[in-house]
Amino acid sequence: MYTAQLGWSLTMRNRTREPYPFLLFLLLITVFLIKFATSQIQNDLERGSSLSVEDDSDIITSPDGSFSCGFHNVGANAYWFSIWFTSSTDRTVVWTANRDRPVNGKGSKLLLRQTGILVLTDVDGTVVWESNTTSTEARRAELLDKGNLVLKDIHGTILWESFAHPTDTLLPNQAFTQRNKLIAAIRKESFATGYYSFYFDNNNVMRLFYDGPEISSTYWPNLALDIYLNPRTNYNSSIVAILDDAGRFVASDQFQFSASDVGFGVKRRLTMDYDGNLRLYSLNSSSGSWSVSWAALPQPCNVHGICGRNGICTYTPEPKCSCPPGYEARDPSDWNQGCKPTFNRTCSDSEVKFVEVLHTDYYGFDLNNSNGAISMEACRDLCLGDCRCEAFSYRLTGGGLCYAKRALFNGVQTPTFPGSIFLKLPLSVEASETRVLLGSNAICESSPRTVPFHLPPMDYTGIKRVRWVYLYSFASAIGVIEAFVFASGWWFLFRQNGMPFMVEDGYGVISSQFRRFTYAELKKATKNFKVELGRGGSGVVYKGVLADERVVAVKRLSDMFQGEQEFWAEVSMIGKINHMNLVRMWGFCSEGRDRLLVYEYVEKSSLDKHLFTSNFLGWKERFNVALRTAKGLAYLHHECLEWIIHCDVKPENVLLDCEFEPKIADFGLAKLSQRGGPDIEFTRIRGTKGYMAPEWALNLPITAKVDVYSFGVVILEMVKGIRLSNWAVEDAEQQEAELTRFVRIVKRKIKCGEDSWVEDVIDPRLDGKFSRSQAATMVEIGLSCVEEDRSKRPTMDSVVQLLLECETESEIRIPKSEQAS
Repeated sequence: MYTAQLGWSLTMRNRTREPYPFLLFLLLITVFLIKFATSQIQNDLERGSSLSVEDDSDIITSPDGSFSCGFHNVGANAYWFSIWFTSSTDRTVVWTANRDRPVNGKGSKLLLRQTGILVLTDVDGTVVWESNTTSTEARRAELLDKGNLVLKDIHGTILWESFAHPTDTLLPNQAFTQRNKLIAAIRKESFATGYYSFYFDNNNVMRLFYDGPEISSTYWPNLALDIYLNPRTNYNSSIVAILDDAGRFVASDQFQFSASDVGFGVKRRLTMDYDGNLRLYSLNSSSGSWSVSWAALPQPCNVHGICGRNGICTYTPEPKCSCPPGYEARDPSDWNQGCKPTFNRTCSDSEVKFVEVLHTDYYGFDLNNSNGAISMEACRDLCLGDCRCEAFSYRLTGGGLCYAKRALFNGVQTPTFPGSIFLKLPLSVEASETRVLLGSNAICESSPRTVPFHLPPMDYTGIKRVRWVYLYSFASAIGVIEAFVFASGWWFLFRQNGMPFMVEDGYGVISSQFRRFTYAELKKATKNFKVELGRGGSGVVYKGVLADERVVAVKRLSDMFQGEQEFWAEVSMIGKINHMNLVRMWGFCSEGRDRLLVYEYVEKSSLDKHLFTSNFLGWKERFNVALRTAKGLAYLHHECLEWIIHCDVKPENVLLDCEFEPKIADFGLAKLSQRGGPDIEFTRIRGTKGYMAPEWALNLPITAKVDVYSFGVVILEMVKGIRLSNWAVEDAEQQEAELTRFVRIVKRKIKCGEDSWVEDVIDPRLDGKFSRSQAATMVEIGLSCVEEDRSKRPTMDSVVQLLLECETESEIRIPKSEQAS
């Protein structure tokens, strides 16, 4: 019985113990699963670790799970290292490291090296992207809840961050400064760099900019208004903008807006979209979809370049691109290519007609405008008289306004536009649904759908019709008489007096079209490049005479100018830029590896030949050169559609004509050698030592302020009469730049209140014959232009205004020796 009791006891004890191992087993499994699950949520990347493109789970996630970063695939075997919204259904990307260089789907990886540099390598080990180029103390890469990928040291200090290098998107609490730029993707479902950008311009004002294959232009804010009417301001000490968590955007230029669903708790992004519009998006947390809560341009057709060359943007009701009569789409799947003509252009008045496209206009590229009300026929004649004219715009806003067009970009059709565009087409082109103006006379042909001329309603019956016939006949007779008198006067004045051959030649030059020359033509014109006018880093200049007897300067460019299509696109745009203080380009040649530019010939050579030699300019000529050169640069920086930065302003590039009027040479060569937007980052340093701004050496983004610096050196040299770009020996061992020494001495004299400081710095060769107020203004402008901090330098348009204010103060001081005599 004892044995049985013992057995029963042991059995019961064993039964009571059986659940404990089982529970322990379940606990171990649970801990393992939790550990396994948490191991898949990676918040950082330690030094020496990497993420592989082949492992879909190799992802870094922010602590709150809002953002993820890793390899993102679009298309076949193309991967980008990106950051995206985790909860968005379309995995919306907000930052990309290698947007223009996708990596292979096998073998590519992201690695945090022992040097503290985050690098992205392709399958062959090639470094496609790296966070920084110098070693750091970074210990780990971490993705923050704000969507910012950062490198931190052992103390948690951020050494590098993706927020400082945005691509096309700005996130809440991400500071946007003058160093940043949002650049749109080239197209939907693509990461490659496109044509549209959002940035702070040289006036510290936020802009939207289009830099397409053929043109570059600003299109927002409203170009018809100045800074203050937009309303903006460029008087700000800090150049920064930020989007807060509630959906409010505030910028230092006083631009601000709020999301339509303003408030906290909503995930948002501000994106420069591929179609050129800047939009604020809000995320629906339940569906994972995005909705637009603000847009910079409510009317997307106002975006420049959206339909390419010759294309027209219309609302149906959504924006849609189309081609005008006589044109067809180059590539219907890519409207950036625009429309091409189905005809060959002709300059014959009798072989062309003008076809009206109602309520349509093309922005910019005006050959001229009427500056007042004129008739439609007079506007047509303006276009007929210029072979470059491709169309004319005629508006009825209280009077007829005329704008002749040398190129057709940024076309918009809207019922509210009070005018039409009249396309110049050959007679053979069919256009039955629009009004047609014939080229050689005032006959108009209308179809049933034609909109009539905007004239008051009249009764054309009975005697009134006869009266109008008499009136028209009388007006025609008067016009014929005036034409005869004008022609006779012209013949008498220009043929009989024997003096106007120069005027005739000038008219021939003006009316001649910018064109492409053959190498054989230019070789003959220069007599096999015999007479050399000068040479520089960009090439050698030769004197030549064309077949039409025009004297020209032919620049043979060095080998750095390559790519025939790009060269053609750029040089054709530069050739259309026209300003009295810019050297006119007549044409170019591009054959094989030969690249040549044909310029007008400027008689008196360059400014340095009349400043640093015994044949020096007087004060009036120097001030005039300073003012006109400033005007030319201001045109390039602020008025020219191309927004060209010269990058090599120096006396050698300021040419003087027979009346000593300055003309800036070599503008646009920086654009030819490397394209970019207004904040170009050049990989090759341009410029001449002594005239180069500090930005070049500091590897900072290059803006128009580099030209301002160079102009400052030039204007100070004009006052002093010597090269300030040389080095001055202080003692046997130390040297400093002559410019540095000059600036230091002048600033000290001004600070100490010396009355004679102007007389001390002026060119002694002038023998006191100068205007003291003008000289003081030029020195003060020069000193402000050569500030090392580019934000303290003025813009060229403000320099022009300062010089204009003292232009009339031209009293010349008379030396005491001459006064005594």
